[in-house]
Amino acid sequence: MAMLPPSRYFPPAEYATEEGLVAIGGCLEPDWLLDAYQHGIFPWPCGDDRWPIPWFSPDPRAVLEFDRLHISRSLRRTLRKGIFQVTCDQAFAEVIRGCAEAPGRRGATWITPAMIRAYCRLHQLGYTHSVEVWQDEKLVGGVYGVAVGGAFSAESMFHLVSDASKVALVHLVRRLQAQGYQLVDVQEMSPHLARLGARTIPRQEFLRRLAEALTLPVQFGPPGILHFHWP
Repeated sequence: MAMLPPSRYFPPAEYATEEGLVAIGGCLEPDWLLDAYQHGIFPWPCGDDRWPIPWFSPDPRAVLEFDRLHISRSLRRTLRKGIFQVTCDQAFAEVIRGCAEAPGRRGATWITPAMIRAYCRLHQLGYTHSVEVWQDEKLVGGVYGVAVGGAFSAESMFHLVSDASKVALVHLVRRLQAQGYQLVDVQEMSPHLARLGARTIPRQEFLRRLAEALTLPVQFGPPGILHFHWP
């Protein structure tokens, strides 16, 4: 059974508090972020870059299994109609800013300016990716996340028109499946994710699966338009 090696910066995720807090402090440099994701840990700032960074590994952990992805009849009709154009890695910075500034989130989000800069830097290095949803050449939804080995941590999504974020997420999941990823981490459960088929698993199981996924030499694939058949 694959096991995670010790982290350079963090205590083991199993040492987290009941709330999932692993550590406070550190920085958002690429080596810190990649080390965190490779150990089942992620930053969750309090909405203010002046405060030290909290790092979390919740128990249980929410994941989205390929064979449990639920596409409702109404969403399937939307996908078939082709009313959206869907791309990947064409507008990463715009997607993460959309996630931070979507209606109701401005001033009340953990995606701080420092987080945006850090994840855009990871995108330049090839570790973060986005799926964009367009309507009439306008960005109306998207999702972004972090890829390490065969694991992908979906961080956040947004929509400006109905169903756009769902369309982004199902295209992301199909892309990950096609590329050979084995683990899709969505961190914490929400009603929206539950409707799409997400489930929770014990942190120990998540860490075991993460260790196995990290050994896979998979790639997210080239940027461009995403086309999938929706029967």
